[in-house]
Amino acid sequence: MGRHCEREAIGRRDLLRFGAAGLVASGLGGLSWPARAAEGTATPRSSDEALAMLRSGNERYISHPELCSTDLAEQRSAVAAHQAPWATIISCADSRVPPELIFGGQGLGELFVARNAGNLVDTATLGTVEYAAAVLGSPLIVVLAHTNCGAVKAACDVVTKNATYPGAIGRMIDPILPAALAVRGNPGDFVNNAAKESAKRTAGQLTAASTLLAGLAVAGKLKIAAGFYDLKTGIVTYLD
Repeated sequence: MGRHCEREAIGRRDLLRFGAAGLVASGLGGLSWPARAAEGTATPRSSDEALAMLRSGNERYISHPELCSTDLAEQRSAVAAHQAPWATIISCADSRVPPELIFGGQGLGELFVARNAGNLVDTATLGTVEYAAAVLGSPLIVVLAHTNCGAVKAACDVVTKNATYPGAIGRMIDPILPAALAVRGNPGDFVNNAAKESAKRTAGQLTAASTLLAGLAVAGKLKIAAGFYDLKTGIVTYLD
């Protein structure tokens, strides 16, 4: 894809509340509807291969955090006609958590990313990941939480301090409250524990909220995982 590291020693380089059960667009009503990768060829990678690529990409990000240059013009040309991302990430909107970078500097057309504060799933996000899995053929969804998350901290403050927030912020963090209540009093950092619990719950609820995703998972065409990114170390771990 025209990507190479600037560092001489390195060669060319080898995821809100749930809405309705799913946002099903015209023509997407049945699980028999084939993945078309938006009129192109879907990725040949399996969900296990995609997860392994995320792992190796994050290891590369940790071990060789140099800035890498990317031939964006070449990449734009390669993916202009269609896209076939091999992983879907539901990530926090936090400016310190850019999925393409923390998974090893992935280029155009590789990751299908939905971001919002707290890495939550509302109707729009659910429809987005359904599109990625059912239409584009992306075999993996990762719900990615992180340390020191502001949205999760706000939810924890509601639980411990009865805090209130202006505008839509309070409604936005409502889905995190059950996770915060569940881990309140557990050993360790309350905010990070709640972030992990919320990510695991969100990942677990995706197939309950979407018959499209459930069908793909049962057919072995989709894997859903929860991950946790450490802002200080850069390491992504995966949660059971």
